[in-house]
Amino acid sequence: MLHPGERAVQRRTGVTADRLGSAGVRAAIPPVAAEFLRHQRLAVIAAADDTGAAWVSVLTGPPGFVAAADDRTVVADRLPGAGDPLAGLFDAERQVGMLLIEPSSRRRMRVNGRARRDGSRLLVRTEQVYSNCPKYLQTRTYTEDAPAADRTALVTEELTAGQQRWIGAADTFFVGTYAPGLGADASHRGGNPGFVTVTDGRRLTWPDYAGNSMYMTLGNLELEPRCGLLFPDWEHGRTLLVTGRARVDWDPERAAEVPGARRLIDFDVDRVVQIAGGIPQRWSFGAYSRFNPA
Repeated sequence: MLHPGERAVQRRTGVTADRLGSAGVRAAIPPVAAEFLRHQRLAVIAAADDTGAAWVSVLTGPPGFVAAADDRTVVADRLPGAGDPLAGLFDAERQVGMLLIEPSSRRRMRVNGRARRDGSRLLVRTEQVYSNCPKYLQTRTYTEDAPAADRTALVTEELTAGQQRWIGAADTFFVGTYAPGLGADASHRGGNPGFVTVTDGRRLTWPDYAGNSMYMTLGNLELEPRCGLLFPDWEHGRTLLVTGRARVDWDPERAAEVPGARRLIDFDVDRVVQIAGGIPQRWSFGAYSRFNPA
């Protein structure tokens, strides 16, 4: 299906290729993707709650906890846990974006479709399956499982001072977007520490670097500004989930002030959930991507 938001952004950026974006992505899971799935320990998922607020969360497990049941079904042997804004939402089928990421090899694939709970599992009926290039991915290596003794969630209406420092030092985050009737999407954003600028507890900004020109994230934002962010703490297992509204600033003069930026995205915070034990794993840092602007 042609995505009018993606086409609007592509036209604005001078992209003229036909069927570039979600319209050119197939629904079937190819064998190479099924093989990749069964080796992963981490899956990022994005969906909107019943109020329309978008959230991004993460599911983790040993290799094989995510697998392809057939060429149109992905099964995750996990559900969002206690305190997670996505917990319980999949009792009813809804649009979902899923990103499988292997930090050690900088490989990633996206699976978008419709998901529902099946007992203790999440079943995703695929509508879009495709891989992404390794740009802006920092390498990290899995070291151990480390489940939290007490999984707790802190909910606030704005970012605390500590959370602002967390975001300001981040080299990776994930963004979840959706457009009603057109699907949800989970995507990765990376750069050197400081690439996300925090204005205060209610506003942050990140650069949009050169990518694959599919504009699936910006295309969704063109139609629906509500989106979610996930900042993982790879070393201590915490997750920071933020929901709010994003706006693309197309001013070239403002973008020129940020190395590598094609444009800037301003994000206004509506709600924050910090989860201790959100990632019950530990990952050690390896190296920054050579594509990261200085």
